[in-house]
Amino acid sequence: MRYSVPLSALALTLTFALPASAQTAAPVELRVLAINDFHGNLRPPPGGIRIDDPEDRTRKVMVAAGGAEYLATLVKQLREGHRNTIFVAAGDLIGASPFLSAMFHDEPSIESLSMMGLAISSVGNHEFDEGKTELLRMQNGGCHPVDGCQGPHPFTGAKFRYLAASTIETSTGKSVLPPYEIREFDGIPIAFIGLTLKETAGIVSPAGIAGLEFRDEAETVNALVPQLKARGVEAIVVLIHQGGEPAGDYNECPAITGPIVEIVKRFDRAVDVVVSGHTHQAYVCDIDGRLVTSGDKYGTLVTAIDLKLDPATRDIVGTKAENVIVANASLARDPEQTALIDAYDRLSAPIANRPAGSVTQTLSRVPNDAGESALGGIIADAQLAATRDTKDGGAVIALTNPGGVRTDIAPKENGAITFGDVFASQPFRNRLVTMTLTGSQLKDLLEQQWLDPKRPRILQVSNGFSYTWDASKPFGQRVISEKMTLNGRPIEPGSDYRVTLNDYLAVGGDGFTVAKQGTAPRYGGYDADALFAFFRANGPIGPLPPNRILRVN
Repeated sequence: MRYSVPLSALALTLTFALPASAQTAAPVELRVLAINDFHGNLRPPPGGIRIDDPEDRTRKVMVAAGGAEYLATLVKQLREGHRNTIFVAAGDLIGASPFLSAMFHDEPSIESLSMMGLAISSVGNHEFDEGKTELLRMQNGGCHPVDGCQGPHPFTGAKFRYLAASTIETSTGKSVLPPYEIREFDGIPIAFIGLTLKETAGIVSPAGIAGLEFRDEAETVNALVPQLKARGVEAIVVLIHQGGEPAGDYNECPAITGPIVEIVKRFDRAVDVVVSGHTHQAYVCDIDGRLVTSGDKYGTLVTAIDLKLDPATRDIVGTKAENVIVANASLARDPEQTALIDAYDRLSAPIANRPAGSVTQTLSRVPNDAGESALGGIIADAQLAATRDTKDGGAVIALTNPGGVRTDIAPKENGAITFGDVFASQPFRNRLVTMTLTGSQLKDLLEQQWLDPKRPRILQVSNGFSYTWDASKPFGQRVISEKMTLNGRPIEPGSDYRVTLNDYLAVGGDGFTVAKQGTAPRYGGYDADALFAFFRANGPIGPLPPNRILRVN
């Protein structure tokens, strides 16, 4: 069964009257196909997509969806019958990826999307997970500087063009990648501007983006409009890695909130269409009289956007859009994609399938009201175990960021889990760093969990360490000093403690800048390897009582 909604039913349509000068010339039609937040999901993601039940909209159903083999087939189908088409994306195509892609530094995903005919993509924050230099390698090709050439064939880079209008090299004042791309369709130019969210610097490793500045999204776009108009461009599409939170189903847009709303309202009126992402939501919206879309995540949807271009004014005079589900049950597998996946799978499977032990039940990454999750605590325990010995760092506490815990660990038959399962939950391959912090610095570090009051980042903590926080207190005073304990004893403000963090946090990632005050750093192994060793040594493992992080008020 193909879960799609007829364009006439739910697709948003904005139609404008043609000027008199264009009455004799038929509009040029262009179909734009769009995705966002693919995150290296070459295989269908667990759970597919959750939508309203077509038979009873008071209920939700899960539809098996996604995977490169099916995505490629749907893209081909959606191109059929259309003279002019282009395939674009709104960032986070790579990063935080499943094992099959992440093991090869996302080279398979870049190859897969290139084979599908992807033409243009904005950069997302996850494109910077391994830093600027690695992003440029994704564009231009070549072997990984540390791991070398691991794939079944040379990596030649993306056949599509990454755009990064708002990501500026501070030394030159120029964008790290082109700000826009102009394509012509039947002689009419259309500009695609690509950019990521201005908050990127606070959610990626500072070391990887040294020398880069992430500027305001609307100001960046508006400054480019006169330049584009001088080049004869009237039709403008923005591909932006920022989004919103709607209330409706995947082709609707009631009561949308979030950063994208104000950004779109601030765009110059020359901007006609906005393809968004980042929030992993699906919507087709009219915001400030403009079409704004988003296609869920992990390749579960393709947004089909149909534009009409006036040959006289060369502007967009009609838009409509529909999110179409990449429904596994009704789509054939693309043989080229299957061959690509098989080639990488032959190399990765022996590593991914290594037994890691077992779990008694699914270990969830979802936090409770205090911010503690079952999987987060186990990951912190694993990092403490890997760095506890004096020769490994002498740690007594381990802390890890919730954003680094990417997926639950669910058991297979007899509770078994594999290295691939472990890696999927910790896909960034961060090194562990053990440093000395005073008790006072430790408290200050914990206080930074609420730097963004709308999106607190509660660090997961290792067994033996516990603290209580008060939600009614102002920023900087939420952690109750006398209720910070290590093995039942109060944390002393002036005493030294060896604390393990991953290298993302150690350099101030997620805004935890106090970590940069740590002294005597000792670098260890990788987070996923530590978790793998912990499962091997301690299985079967189940959730522990959530008593490390306590909340009052």
